[in-house]
Amino acid sequence: MQGLFFEADSGVRMAIRGLVMLIGFWTAWRAGRAAAESWSNYPQVIVYTFLLAWAMQFLHHALFDGPMLSAFYYVIDFVLLLVFSTAGFRYRRTNQMVNNYYWLYEKTSAFSWKNKH
Repeated sequence: MQGLFFEADSGVRMAIRGLVMLIGFWTAWRAGRAAAESWSNYPQVIVYTFLLAWAMQFLHHALFDGPMLSAFYYVIDFVLLLVFSTAGFRYRRTNQMVNNYYWLYEKTSAFSWKNKH
């Protein structure tokens, strides 16, 4: 059973790491969207990302025997997750502003809007 559950191939570990990263990025995107959908301000996104980065540190520790309390890796996780949560927040907030206040704003990109003149 050693080879079945504890695969020596690093390709499987890399696939699992990639899957964990995708799940983390997707969760960060959804956390940013959730903050926007509840009309919360951006600091709420930072709080959600702070907690999510801690959860990702735990997953790295539990699944891959990484360090549990490492400031360096925590900051890397936090910054990467903050990029995705900010993108999710801005994407949803742009759609909210353009759709709810269509007489005031128009979309300039997926992440911004401007006043109608």
